[in-house]
Amino acid sequence: MGRGKKPLLEKVEIKKIAAEGKSLAYIDEKVLFVPNTVPGDIVDVQVTRKRKSFLEGFIVKTHKLSALRIQPFCPHFGICGGCKWQNLPYEKQLEFKQQEIIDNLQRIGKVHLQNIYPIIGSEKTQEYRNKLEFTFSNKRFLTREEIDKDISIDRTPAIGFHVPGLFDKVVDIENCYLQGNPSNEIRNFIRQYALENDLSFFDIRNQNGFLRTLIIRTASTAETMVILAFFYDDPEKRENLLKALIRQFPQITSLMYVINEKANDTLTDQEIICYSGKDHIFEEMEGLKFKIGPKSFYQTNSGQAYQLYKRTRELAGLTGKETVYDLYTGTGTIANFVSREAAQVIGIEYVPEAIEDAKINSALNQISNTTFYAGDMKDVLNEKFIAHHGRPEVIITDPPRAGMHPDVIHTILQAGPERIVYVSCNSATQARDIQLMDPFYQVKAVQPVDMFPHTHHVENIVLLEKRTEH
Repeated sequence: MGRGKKPLLEKVEIKKIAAEGKSLAYIDEKVLFVPNTVPGDIVDVQVTRKRKSFLEGFIVKTHKLSALRIQPFCPHFGICGGCKWQNLPYEKQLEFKQQEIIDNLQRIGKVHLQNIYPIIGSEKTQEYRNKLEFTFSNKRFLTREEIDKDISIDRTPAIGFHVPGLFDKVVDIENCYLQGNPSNEIRNFIRQYALENDLSFFDIRNQNGFLRTLIIRTASTAETMVILAFFYDDPEKRENLLKALIRQFPQITSLMYVINEKANDTLTDQEIICYSGKDHIFEEMEGLKFKIGPKSFYQTNSGQAYQLYKRTRELAGLTGKETVYDLYTGTGTIANFVSREAAQVIGIEYVPEAIEDAKINSALNQISNTTFYAGDMKDVLNEKFIAHHGRPEVIITDPPRAGMHPDVIHTILQAGPERIVYVSCNSATQARDIQLMDPFYQVKAVQPVDMFPHTHHVENIVLLEKRTEH
């Protein structure tokens, strides 16, 4: 099959779930990736991309639906880009996630696996998120079905989620099943208020409009934080909207706003102003309190965060005598969580603001055996640092999706802890890093944890122990 005209493939049977939630079939010894399908579907596929070893395409006709399929619960399924596995039973989702982790560790890491524990599923499969970010748009996204009707359709403003792959298209969301109330009520109230009071919604392509983005954070402590981003400041309109929000939702404990005039929506470099209430909310876990500010990172599934951290602590095998290094500590959640069972915990994180939060969280919980440092991991974690703080018996590492820098891995190997507990949101990069450590450390346990039901994302914990020959 050359690179010429891209073919239409008929009656293709989807065979399995692939990485990143894609499904695949096999065509002439090539892999064909087809989105929005599940194993057992038989479909016609229009190829859109041809490479030497794989193809990509989309469905143009369905001949048979898989017996695995169930009815999605959300009317926005297949459009907004979230919850792509709503059409699969949750137990099947867990099965596929567990298998993906095993496949990645074996195929990429090429390591021998021991003690592969069953994935820990989420008790809540709806309304499990404690944070959602919404985008305002002056023109809502029209579905292909609406366009094909060939009638005049009102392109009303929208507040919702981006369509995958289309930066300027936003699906208007009436009810989102990812976050519990008052999230939906707050978002719908703002939409209605804006329409009634002629507040302009943002035009992403032309970069104009008043209302830009909305962040809602809800905590297990029943506290609620709302952050409204405006493209420019109009004090009268801003004040009236914020006052209306407080009147309508007295349960908002932290109401904040920001004027973001940049070309992008990121707020990490912006001043976020507290309008009403506190500039933070609290999460709780095993009696520990964690302060969450507008820029703070906290696992977005509070219930599963507890399962993740508890299992991490168990696998670390702490006795109260160990020096523990917590790499990529963020706001120090893991460091503070394991501190009761360690002699000392030293956390390192790139973001200075996160380190300040980590210190506050230790003080808040009267924890005195933690120390935190800000800086690039590969620069901070070196022989001089280890000589000063003592060699760790245990290293816990929870890097971003890209995994660990080779220099960091080298320093970990130089430090020579007895155990490494590697927490990852990307088992592919986790497997790559583990392979680099394999000559010195062996995998002793694998524990997947599902943080995001109805998506392909999954967290994984791997326990590594020093090989006796080293």
